[in-house]
Amino acid sequence: MFVYCDTAATTPLSKPAFEAMLPWLQTGYGNASSIYKMARDARRALEDARRMAASCLEVSHENLYFTSGGTEADNWAVKGAAELGGEARRHIVISAVEHHAVLHTAEYLKKKGHPVTILPVSGDGLLDPDTLRKALRPDTAVVSVIYANNEIGTLQPIAELARAVKETDGKILFHTDAVQAAGHIFVDITPDIDLLSVAAHKFGGPKGIGALYIRRGVKLPPLLHGGGHERGGRSGTENVAGAAGLAAALKFMTENRESFYKKTLASRDRLIDGILSAIPYSRLTGSREHRLPGSASFVFAAVEGESLVLQLDTLGVAASSGSACSSASLDPSHVLLAIGLSHEVAHGSLRLTIDHARTKDEMDFVIQSVKTAVERCRGMSPLWGGGAPLRMSGWE
Repeated sequence: MFVYCDTAATTPLSKPAFEAMLPWLQTGYGNASSIYKMARDARRALEDARRMAASCLEVSHENLYFTSGGTEADNWAVKGAAELGGEARRHIVISAVEHHAVLHTAEYLKKKGHPVTILPVSGDGLLDPDTLRKALRPDTAVVSVIYANNEIGTLQPIAELARAVKETDGKILFHTDAVQAAGHIFVDITPDIDLLSVAAHKFGGPKGIGALYIRRGVKLPPLLHGGGHERGGRSGTENVAGAAGLAAALKFMTENRESFYKKTLASRDRLIDGILSAIPYSRLTGSREHRLPGSASFVFAAVEGESLVLQLDTLGVAASSGSACSSASLDPSHVLLAIGLSHEVAHGSLRLTIDHARTKDEMDFVIQSVKTAVERCRGMSPLWGGGAPLRMSGWE
């Protein structure tokens, strides 16, 4: 048996997305910015995809701009908002559990002279709105808070956080990275949210296409310069097939969201309960209550995460020790450190992310596989002995 448990990294292309893309990869390959019939057909398909995706997100199609993915959308939002603030507003506020696309963008801007405040979160990974309010300054240009964490699955109270910003200072722009959330839960784009990022391959669409919602009235400067595509917002030849795939995948997930949510949640809870009961010295990371339906994340005492993932691979389970974007790093996850775990404990992380198609038998197989893999890793660890961790700080 093989069970794929890394949907937070990427998802398989859904059938509706594949079928929507095919015509624009084969016969309808015209450049949507040209003027002959093949090009006009491609332009029509691009705008139809924009309308469909916008409808799923319950926003106007005029406010949705296609990008190459979530990373570009995050960069465009944060850099653009910082530039829009001018000399009077250069301060940037982010949470300590942001995706690297936001975290590293803020670090880049800090080197360019922008003051950056990184806000602490609770042990569950939640940002307190009062903490956010206190961090705002007269020179704050933008606040960026992730909608759903890519490592621990915690869902932030985004509507409340955005409202807190706008009530304090209506000129501050609020951005949220909704890459992990879109398609899987209802993403509430309230009037207080100025900018929101999504990526197609996280909900059954193709890689290489995403979108940025820009609230009407926000004149975000472009990140990419060139031919003035996307109404001057994002230059580059339009990815018509990708846009069609994004829209079709999002429509499919939106139409089935309630049933998919229930199925995914049941499998996730079976996975969490089974692992915690089967494996001693294991701990769930992130909020149990405020959590993505398909996200289960753990730390295990006296286990190294990368070794655990490799052991699971030999047993037929595809998993991750954290974000796929930083899996090559030997440093412990900044997210796990931010929620208060020690370096030693954070190194023993495992992320299992699933979709609605997973079955009870598959979840039981994963539980047994994780148990076997943890036992193997502990059998080789100098930090494990006599059925308990040895010399490990931060483990109760």
